[in-house]
Formats: sequence, structure tokens, C-alpha cells
Amino acid sequence: MPDIPTLKTARLLLRPWLPTDRDAFAVLAADPRVMEFLTPLDRAGSDALVDRIQAHFARQGFGYWAVEVPGVAPFIGFIGLGTVGFEAAFTPAVEIAWRLASAQWGRGYATEAARAVMDAAFTRFGLPQVVALTVPANRRSRAVMERLGMAHDPAEDFDHPRLAEGHPLRRHVLYRKRRP
Repeated sequence: MPDIPTLKTARLLLRPWLPTDRDAFAVLAADPRVMEFLTPLDRAGSDALVDRIQAHFARQGFGYWAVEVPGVAPFIGFIGLGTVGFEAAFTPAVEIAWRLASAQWGRGYATEAARAVMDAAFTRFGLPQVVALTVPANRRSRAVMERLGMAHDPAEDFDHPRLAEGHPLRRHVLYRKRRP
């Protein structure tokens, strides 16, 4: 497995996952507020997601970092880059995504961490662009995307191919930012 870089911001540490993060992530993944716009995960599902995150780092050299507030909270969620794993008009693509504990919302952590990840995407990993996906009703995530300078073109909105026709989360909006 390649060395996973650690990213630091003024208040946060984005680091490789630790075995102790799995319990905290399972709690986060069981929070209905966090999972409101996502497919629910039980403990086996949250552990499987961590396994996929670690495998993605091994394959690509980037992935979803565990986020901590040093000296305050050892694990508040994850943020990072992942290869979009389905076919769509905009793929192949690399997406930025985040999932933070609801107790940490409203503190600017998602935007702060996302800025560090976007900088790494363009300067360290040399990506030409990064996309972000969510459902139209997810105003919090959309606000972060907009604060990052990502652009939304309604013509690129799409139905998620992994969700059945009629599923309430099927429709997605696409944001993108090209390397400056």
C-alpha cells in the first residue's frame, strides 16, 4: 500500500484510517441525520465501506481520509477523492465527497477540509477536474460545493444508475471544478 499523505488545515487533520475509527464511523453511519440523503449502512456495511476506502487508496494513491480535530475529537468523519464507480455522461471522473458527524455540522469543517482536498487534487495528484454529486435537496452539501467554487450546470443533472426508478434519492445534481 502506498504511503497515504496526511493533509493539515488550520483546525483539522486528514489522515489514514485507524482501526479505532471503525466504531466511530459505524455510529456516524447509523445517524439518520447524516444518512438522510444516502443509502443506510449497518455495521457490516460501514466496515465494508472502510475496506473499499483503503483499497481505493492502495489502487489510486488517493481516497477518503479520516478527519480529526486534534486534541478535541479523534474522528469526526471522512472527506476525500474517489473514482466514480458507475457509468454516466460525465465519467470517467474523480469525485470529492464528505460525511461528517452531525454534532460537527455548522462549524465550517466540511468546507475547510474540502479546500485542502481540492488543493491536493490539483497540485499533488494532478487531476484535471473534480466533480461532486448529491441529491437536489441536500442544501448543506450543495452550499459546500458552491463555497469551493464548483459550478452546477442543470443540463448535467442525472438519475443515479444504481438506484431504482422511483427511488426518492435517484435524481442527482452534478457540480464540477476544473484545475485552475
